Amino acid sequence: MAANLKTNLNESQVKAVKHHKGPLLVLAGAGSGKTRIITERISHLISEHNVRPSNILAMTFTNKAANEMKQRVSNLAHDETKNVWIGTFHSTCLRILKRDINKLDGYNKDFIIYDDGDQIKLIKDCMGRLNIGDKLVSPKSARAQIDGAKNKGLGPDSPELREYDKHVQSIYSLYEKELRKSNALDFGDLLHVTVKLFEKKPEVLENYQNQFHYLLVDEYQDTNHVQYKIVEMLSRKHRNIFVVGDDNQSIYGWRGADIKNILNFEKDFSDAKIIKLEQNYRSTKNILEAANKLITHNKNRHKKNLYTENDQGDLINYYEASDDKNEAKHLSSKIFNEIKKGDYSYKDIAIFFRTNTQSRLLEEELLRKSIPYKMVGSTEFYKRKEIKDILAFLKIIVNPSDEISLKRIINVPPRGIGNVTINNLDEIAKEREVSFYEAIQIALKEKFLSNSVLMKIERLNNLLTELIEFPEKDDIVSLINHVLHKTKYLDMLEKEEERKENIGEILNLAVEFQKEREETTLNDFLDSVTLASDLDKYSENSDQVTLMTLHSAKGLEFPIVFIVGMEENLLPHFNSTMNGQVEEERRLFYVGITRAKEKVYLAGAARRMVFGKQQASIPSRFISELPQELIRLETPHFEENNQARSARKYPTKTISKPATSYQNTGRYKVGQKVVHSAFGEGLIKRVEGSGDDAKVTVFFPSVGDKKIIASYLEN
Repeated sequence: MAANLKTNLNESQVKAVKHHKGPLLVLAGAGSGKTRIITERISHLISEHNVRPSNILAMTFTNKAANEMKQRVSNLAHDETKNVWIGTFHSTCLRILKRDINKLDGYNKDFIIYDDGDQIKLIKDCMGRLNIGDKLVSPKSARAQIDGAKNKGLGPDSPELREYDKHVQSIYSLYEKELRKSNALDFGDLLHVTVKLFEKKPEVLENYQNQFHYLLVDEYQDTNHVQYKIVEMLSRKHRNIFVVGDDNQSIYGWRGADIKNILNFEKDFSDAKIIKLEQNYRSTKNILEAANKLITHNKNRHKKNLYTENDQGDLINYYEASDDKNEAKHLSSKIFNEIKKGDYSYKDIAIFFRTNTQSRLLEEELLRKSIPYKMVGSTEFYKRKEIKDILAFLKIIVNPSDEISLKRIINVPPRGIGNVTINNLDEIAKEREVSFYEAIQIALKEKFLSNSVLMKIERLNNLLTELIEFPEKDDIVSLINHVLHKTKYLDMLEKEEERKENIGEILNLAVEFQKEREETTLNDFLDSVTLASDLDKYSENSDQVTLMTLHSAKGLEFPIVFIVGMEENLLPHFNSTMNGQVEEERRLFYVGITRAKEKVYLAGAARRMVFGKQQASIPSRFISELPQELIRLETPHFEENNQARSARKYPTKTISKPATSYQNTGRYKVGQKVVHSAFGEGLIKRVEGSGDDAKVTVFFPSVGDKKIIASYLEN
């Protein structure tokens, strides 16, 4: 191992791998081989320092990254690595909770995990019981705020929760009670409850501190408060904390990630050392130089200057289409031409966009030109109805108290149990302080309901009993086949071949799950499925163009990258410009550019359909922040009377700086945030004239573009 280090790694990488004790931050630029550094270090600790594999914990953010890490470590150190803990933050905390959650009052080890859809259903139930309508707070907003609170380590009784909407406080409180009653945790709980376990049971924390002498964390820039707390607590005793990350790629602030965790690492961990990995092995010189120049516009960052020994490469192409339809046509033509040349396959090409709504026109154009493509992260496999139904039956077998799953399949297949009956069972559960499943038993025993209703409930109860008492529960494939047979579920899908195929895929997953493990349990299978995501199923082998959001693109690479929607209010997104999050949007664009190995195509539209109306747009400020000498500008020929053309000037040979660099026209300027009494907050797109009589064109999220006299606006 030691002999190979110098030949396989560069000098900075060798330093990182050989670091033995104490806190270390590895600032790993895009394409610098950071995953390899972690795996090489794990192998080095085992082979050169005789560290026991069970004393090493490595955590990252995606199952794909964790599985890749496991495979690489296995290839380096073979059987010795079996006892290394490698996983995502959520899977690591799940493993801890499955061992020790019963030490906390009100919890037991047989808990199930609620996904996003389950959360929404439970929140809706809670809102109904509290008589809180959607107009006061939407279920999605309530879920986002509850998740946000848990990411900050705040429970429903935390004093800091007073800052939240009073309705959300009430929902959160009841929501937590209902989770406990159903013996369920949500995703946020996996982290939040782990911290609670460590804080309330210090002997449990001490056990894990004694076990994990070395802690390695990938993508440290994406950690939130609770994840930081877990890292800090586990590393407190031995202080051998090794984190790898890139502040330039911190793009998850909207879900609680705090860039300060990586920026303040030296303050948080005294005597910390920093190693910078600045050699990029992925991109051409032109792509890298453009990315370097772009990110210098951010103030909150560690200074790095990536370099590469790769070729100079092509210039970055930038195209301004007349509208979003022509933007899509241009991209499909470019892809067609690249394939026609014979140098690239479809799988070498990716199209990134800021929001999922941008994909429709792109997909239509790709279909029109017969270009094969795959949309990553659209209709998620695990959220499809038939998959959720089968998983709900499996969850009830493990945990009959799971009210959300039981209500999901109460009429699957249809058995005529209506809302009145469900409400009556809810009342029994509430009055007797029992679970919904126990309320069914009480109703049958004490015959509270009409005979016809009792017959329907009895048939349901008999089915559930037969499923729960199935003797081979941990033979997952046999159990799923048993559920399908007893429920006659496939009979419901007689003419729906795609949904039948999806049922076949869940069986395939079960087969693979059993093959990969010496021992399997139904609970383990459900945990793995609940923690899975569609990105885990992403395959680089199928010869198709990849379509995905910029957020989903993190960690991937392609020879050719297209980024569309290069306009103000889209990239950077309006919400971010209003909330002072432009630096994060710039990092998101940086991530997009640095996915490319050889070619980058940027595109925007002069007019775009927004909420059913065509609206003029301004080129993204990020275009002007790229080195102009590295951009090949393509502009279509517009008619002289084209509205979009007359509303603003387009760049010709050079690129004018948009938005924030436009000249002041008296009191207001383009790119400035303003407030209107009726329309709320908006962003100025154009100013005509000066003073209070100036005509100001403002984009409002609620109503689109409005031309307003300046005196009716407030700064």
